[in-house]
Amino acid sequence: MTYPVSRRSLLALSAGLGASTMFGSSALARAPKLGTEPSYFYRFNLGSAEVTAVSDGPLALGDPKGTFTGVPDDELRKMLSDNFLAPDNVVLEQNSPIVNTGDKLVLFDTGLGTAKGFGPTTGRQQKSMAEAGIKPEDIDAVVFSHAHIDHIGGVVDEHDKVLFPNAQFYIAQSDFDYWTDEGKMGGQWKDFVVHARKNLMPVRDRLVFYKDGQEFLPGIQALAAPGHTVGHHIFMISSEGKSFAYLGDLSHHPVLLMEKPRMEFSYDTDPKQAAESRVRMLDMLAAGRIAVLSYHYPWPGIGHVVKTAEGFHFIPQPMQMIL
Repeated sequence: MTYPVSRRSLLALSAGLGASTMFGSSALARAPKLGTEPSYFYRFNLGSAEVTAVSDGPLALGDPKGTFTGVPDDELRKMLSDNFLAPDNVVLEQNSPIVNTGDKLVLFDTGLGTAKGFGPTTGRQQKSMAEAGIKPEDIDAVVFSHAHIDHIGGVVDEHDKVLFPNAQFYIAQSDFDYWTDEGKMGGQWKDFVVHARKNLMPVRDRLVFYKDGQEFLPGIQALAAPGHTVGHHIFMISSEGKSFAYLGDLSHHPVLLMEKPRMEFSYDTDPKQAAESRVRMLDMLAAGRIAVLSYHYPWPGIGHVVKTAEGFHFIPQPMQMIL
């Protein structure tokens, strides 16, 4: 006799409950809950280079209404719920790659650091690096995709001491000039300017300005993708014929800004230019089948971009736990 799926599921559930009762609760008490967090790093090889992704912790944006614009609110919520995501609380990750080329140890972006405007779960990059066995004094280069608060916030500690004493720092000059401009202190971006100045001015004499298309470090090429900020860049990282693109903030969400890449994002300096950059770069990455690592995608943010009829789709890459 063939049973409907719903009845089979009910019978399986009953059997499971029976087994739990048979073994009793004392079996569970033998192994108390540990309540400890796993380490927040992931390591993989890229040609002869070694890449370690570290996290600054989850960043809660809250309700998508007003942050993601250009699409009706009910459609936004449906897009999220259809992908098993909370429709009323968008949570982003903060994934930074650290690339060991053999000659240089290069960190991309530094998280929110001491800034707590996006909740208490951020600011753990230094802890993640320690879990990965990487010391801040061993970092040779810190590369900023742009100067927003969640990318430059971890240069100094709570006492304004620079955390990377031996590093050279790299950024687009247009972004440095824009976000350290004291004339913007009275506007909507006040907190962003305050934290940019707090973290970038102490290393001003160690800043190097990269340019679009420039391979400014061996195997690391900057590609301009403006709009999110005036000087936002993504980076092609290559070693022995293998490569991936670090996307920075090209796309903040793996569903909303992929399925509808021309949707606008309220934190963009120029939302329409950001959308143009997003479509142009995602087209290139999809056509070239180039792996990507996105700063704000679900941990560890690694995967591929594929073209769809209306936009794009992000396919996460399975984590390889054996190097």
